[in-house]
Amino acid sequence: MSQVWNFGAGPAMLPRPVMERIRDEWLDYNGMGVSVIEISHRSKEFQAVLDEAKAFFRQLTGLPDSYRILFIHGGARMQFAALPQNLAGRSPSRKCLYVESGNFSRLAASDARPFADVRVIASSAETNYDRLPEVPAEAIEQDAAYLHLTSNNTVFGTQWREFPEAGGVPLVTDQTSEILSRQLDFSRFGLVYAGLQKNLGPSGMALVIVREDLLGHADERTPLLLNYDRAAADDSLTNTTNTFAVYVVRCVLEWIRDEGGLAEMERRNRKKADRLYRLLDASDFYRPFARPEHRSMMNVVFHLPDDELERRFLQEASAAGLYALKGHRAVGGIRASIYNAMPLQGVEALADFMTDFERRNG
Repeated sequence: MSQVWNFGAGPAMLPRPVMERIRDEWLDYNGMGVSVIEISHRSKEFQAVLDEAKAFFRQLTGLPDSYRILFIHGGARMQFAALPQNLAGRSPSRKCLYVESGNFSRLAASDARPFADVRVIASSAETNYDRLPEVPAEAIEQDAAYLHLTSNNTVFGTQWREFPEAGGVPLVTDQTSEILSRQLDFSRFGLVYAGLQKNLGPSGMALVIVREDLLGHADERTPLLLNYDRAAADDSLTNTTNTFAVYVVRCVLEWIRDEGGLAEMERRNRKKADRLYRLLDASDFYRPFARPEHRSMMNVVFHLPDDELERRFLQEASAAGLYALKGHRAVGGIRASIYNAMPLQGVEALADFMTDFERRNG
């Protein structure tokens, strides 16, 4: 099989050693003679997988003991509605603050509106989200239930390097497309959630990290399987969970640990992103989309001079083994998603192709 580098935004590539481990354990997990997807979610063997996944996450992040780690159905999009149902009750007014910096933060606010008094306090929509908006301190009303932002914008290629100071308002972040890509102080956040399909595992499930004092506020109408209180009480096993997804997350977290942890992931990710941004900035042919001070390490978005060149770029890149580089329809152009699993070798292959394509077409 020829080498293909998968730059897809998600579901995204997983580390090759993790994929090989899954293959090798597929028919016979841990000497049991059955696959990991065939064992009961109530068995001691699966409980060990779940416990190890949580332990690895705490080890990697230094997560304080005052936070609970939950596996919740539905991916990050489901959490857009789950969040206000679980947290809006902290405020008598059910007021929840949102920062709109891209497609998914806009959807998060929209999905929350049936359940809370949603206030969008800052937005960069006017510039088509090519930058992060300024968040005025006075706009963060201290009687709000939480302040929500999307820490990395997959579609537009922007990323928060510093987070707003929210005072006594819990900061909630959707970290789907950057989780565990860099070192962060999780004590800054009241709640963090992430769909698995970028840096953690397969799609369709979310990891929710919630400070214990934020539990206990769920609306009585909150669906059982989206109730964080119940998930915490039941150790994410209120019903039959996606056992395969949890197993893959455990494998990915162990791989990150063995590769050197978050410090090493961040070093690699900065090197990969710098390689592409240096090439883009030195070119009169390629046009990077995001403003330099807000660029993402995970999603590099850029344009070519015209639509026909972009079509040819994508066609030739695919033939060269560079997969899924087409930009999102909201932006167009090219998007290279370079999550933890993408090695520098893949980024170098893309950079070499870009240099050659410019030489032939610039």
